[in-house]
Amino acid sequence: MKIHQIVAGYRKYDAISDVANLLRDVVRSWGNGGAIYCSPGNVAPESRSGIHDLAALPREVAPDDIAILHLSIGCKANEVFAGLKCRKAIIYHNITPPEYFDLTNRSTAATLREGRRQMKALAGVADLNAAVSAFNAAELTAAGYRDVKVFPLPIDLKRFAQGAFGPKDLLFDRQGGDFNILFVGRFAPNKRIEELVKVFYYLSKIEPRARLFHIGAMVGMEAYSSIVTVYAEMLRLQRVHFLDVVTQESLNAAYENADAFLCMSDHEGFCAPLVEAMLHNVPIFALATSAVPETLGGAGVLFGTPPDYPAIAETITHVLNTPRLKASILRRQEQRINEIRSRDISAEFAALLRPLL
Repeated sequence: MKIHQIVAGYRKYDAISDVANLLRDVVRSWGNGGAIYCSPGNVAPESRSGIHDLAALPREVAPDDIAILHLSIGCKANEVFAGLKCRKAIIYHNITPPEYFDLTNRSTAATLREGRRQMKALAGVADLNAAVSAFNAAELTAAGYRDVKVFPLPIDLKRFAQGAFGPKDLLFDRQGGDFNILFVGRFAPNKRIEELVKVFYYLSKIEPRARLFHIGAMVGMEAYSSIVTVYAEMLRLQRVHFLDVVTQESLNAAYENADAFLCMSDHEGFCAPLVEAMLHNVPIFALATSAVPETLGGAGVLFGTPPDYPAIAETITHVLNTPRLKASILRRQEQRINEIRSRDISAEFAALLRPLL
């Protein structure tokens, strides 16, 4: 029996690609075969080795095999999955509501609408339905799925720690007592990057040494990133850095030199960077939206909505300038990351698939 996985896209430093790699290693440790399938046009050139062509899957899959769809966007993969003649499972990573992109990228908005349509159409198609958070599971249930399991996003913590103590990127070094605020995530409207800028505007009035770093893919988000960049310029903020995808070593350098991780995102199906921040011992400040409270599990500092930007800025500076308070927050984050670190992904995955095995 082989256990195959289907992804909408595959590239280095992509959260869903990382999950597929991790689960493929787990399957191999069981002695089972299986591959990751994706449409070739959606695979980054440097990542094509070892990724199988989605078009070949219907011919290669056997009735006793298991096909797992990582459901995350509208694409051909969802249609191929529906037609497979084998045992099937869905792991739902969330499909961002298309309304976020209507004004900045109509093509992405259309793809997301198609994804939402396909998500509803897939209800009842799979033998097993799972989601990486209870927030996502509730979405599937509302779409007509039954008996949805929660399989928290499996994360390879070793990869995130890789190179953590190697040469640092000089851009992130605290020169002259710089005060670094960091957010990591795609440059997308649902991430509310403009909200980061708003908070930073007030924070910079309190702490002139502060710098804001955003790291995340910008492809397809040129219109939105231009709007946010102009907004930061209108506010005369000169210590704001918007960076595209960086190497793992540079990302770790950013975390190592961060004084705070600030997440103003409006919609998250899990938000893996929160786990990265806890792993690097960076105090987290975030809006209590979507799956964020669930991922933090009682760690970090959460704010309600609508956000009070001056209050958030004052809270960040107060915490970071109060050693005992900061230490208390970091202790709870350490407890949470230890909970995540102690997970037995192999046992959890086996338990999830048990009805199909």
